[in-house]
Amino acid sequence: MKPDLVTEGEFKGWKTWTSEAFEHDTAGPFYFKTDEQGAVAAFRAKAKHMNQGGVVHGGCLMTFADFSLFAIAAEELGEGGYGLTVAFTSEFLSGAKEGQLLEARGDVLRAGGSLIFVRGLVTADGVPCLNFSGTLKRLRPR
Repeated sequence: MKPDLVTEGEFKGWKTWTSEAFEHDTAGPFYFKTDEQGAVAAFRAKAKHMNQGGVVHGGCLMTFADFSLFAIAAEELGEGGYGLTVAFTSEFLSGAKEGQLLEARGDVLRAGGSLIFVRGLVTADGVPCLNFSGTLKRLRPR
């Protein structure tokens, strides 16, 4: 799926998949771009992302990490390419607070004909809070 360019706000110039209602409207919005260090995904933690303990809910972190798998693998998927997550693992390292900028960076470990293996790290204002890895399956355009 082709991403949409953000035209205003904190993430102006970034991309997002507005067609992904859960990641964009419910859990996010999440954004991504490529900079001099490679692919990066990000979002600003808001009250809706918090759990009762006052940190970003684990489910939100895992959803963001899953989104980030596709941001990190976007070049491998190609323009308009898409896929699905067939495996995902993560470990919580620390909590993130409301107002913090969460970012995910990572690497494509291997990309074959139908599977792409990715790993990454989510940070909150630079402090590691979740590491993750996953396997994506490429799908043919519909």
